[in-house]
Amino acid sequence: MNITIVMGESEFSMEVSPQESILETKQKIENLLGVPVASQNLSVFGFELLDGLYIQDYPISTQGTKIRLTIFQNSNTIAETSVQQIENFQIIVKISARKINIDIDRTETVRSLKEKIHIVDGTPIRRMALYFSGNELNDDYRSLIEYGVQEFSEIIVFLKTVSRMVTDPPSRGLNLVVQTSSSLLNAAKIPVEMSDLGTVNDLRQLLLDRTILPMDDYIFIHKQRIMRDSCSLRWHGVENGDFVYVFKGSVSREAC
Repeated sequence: MNITIVMGESEFSMEVSPQESILETKQKIENLLGVPVASQNLSVFGFELLDGLYIQDYPISTQGTKIRLTIFQNSNTIAETSVQQIENFQIIVKISARKINIDIDRTETVRSLKEKIHIVDGTPIRRMALYFSGNELNDDYRSLIEYGVQEFSEIIVFLKTVSRMVTDPPSRGLNLVVQTSSSLLNAAKIPVEMSDLGTVNDLRQLLLDRTILPMDDYIFIHKQRIMRDSCSLRWHGVENGDFVYVFKGSVSREAC
């Protein structure tokens, strides 16, 4: 896949793979431009590309997609790089039978880690129970460091289940904001009310029926992750007041 890197007033093209990590892409840029990975910030449609995720986790689905590169200039590069190496490290997250590596820093909380796992895996945040060294990380706003998490620590994700004898929680209404891209309605913010059991397809149809959006293909994004058409807002972890972003385009995604 060919993408375009935009840097200030200049731009250049490079080849990437959908399975390529963002960190690998940054390393390619370092080889081409000599800009250290630690000084790079990549973004697409206003979303920062996180090192622990992959190209396919973002709406980069067409040839020539433009990714913006911002370079941080540090007056004390060597000292700040050393601090960053100390402050940022990698942990191992085990989900079912697979393991993934995630980059975190020393300010990472249990909640922010759950959000990263949701971005990578799509697991609803409310269903996650995180365990480290046999103990549940049950305080969402406590830092991982306080729980003793260190570099290469392994955190296990268990999914909270509801007994089959107990019905699922009843549906509830959600008030959310649909934010369009600058190419649609001049980046409008559209308040929407719908059931949390409604699917992304239902949301799309609602916007089309109200003629808020013209008939076209659209991608919906919540918390930097492409939403799946047939999955409910509850499945995606959408809460009251959340923003859902919409862009023109289409991408093939697996079912819920």
